[in-house]
Amino acid sequence: MSEKRIAEHPILGEYQKGELVHFTFDGKDVTGFEGESIAAALKAAGVMVHRYTAKEHKPRGIFCAIGRCTDCVMIVNGEPNVRTCITPLVEGMVVETQYGVETKEAWEASHNEKT
Repeated sequence: MSEKRIAEHPILGEYQKGELVHFTFDGKDVTGFEGESIAAALKAAGVMVHRYTAKEHKPRGIFCAIGRCTDCVMIVNGEPNVRTCITPLVEGMVVETQYGVETKEAWEASHNEKT
């Protein structure tokens, strides 16, 4: 098990490690364990930035890890604002960094129109 992997959640407790599953993060193949949070799987893979704020484009990642704040929200299977710290990982998920409330491509297109 990776030293970066979160083994116990402060609120949800220990998770039962499921099967190794594959998912995509920003188009790259990543693995994690079924049932652990998406955020835990990303942290184990070395990913710390989950989104960029809409107004100032500042990076955000895991903060509260209990689903109360919105720092860890990402686009999951096309749905924005998914709280990855409490959303269980399943095989084949498509996870994308969130820019404001959209994908990187949409954010860049909308900001390039303004310049």
